Amino acid sequence: MPKLKSKSSAKKRFKLTGTGKVVAAASRRRHGLSKRSQKMKRQSRGTMILSDADARLVKSYLYHR
Repeated sequence: MPKLKSKSSAKKRFKLTGTGKVVAAASRRRHGLSKRSQKMKRQSRGTMILSDADARLVKSYLYHR
């Protein structure tokens, strides 16, 4: 069997913490920011921990399946 590759797009967008949680940047921050509330824009700065369901999917992209 040949080696399986990780998804390159996932490697660029996500990181794993030391405890195995998945860290990602906030979504909905690219354009159309004038219609977003100031609270939403402020709270979506930086990175956040993904939920368990999303993290399971991302980990399958990062690790060899």
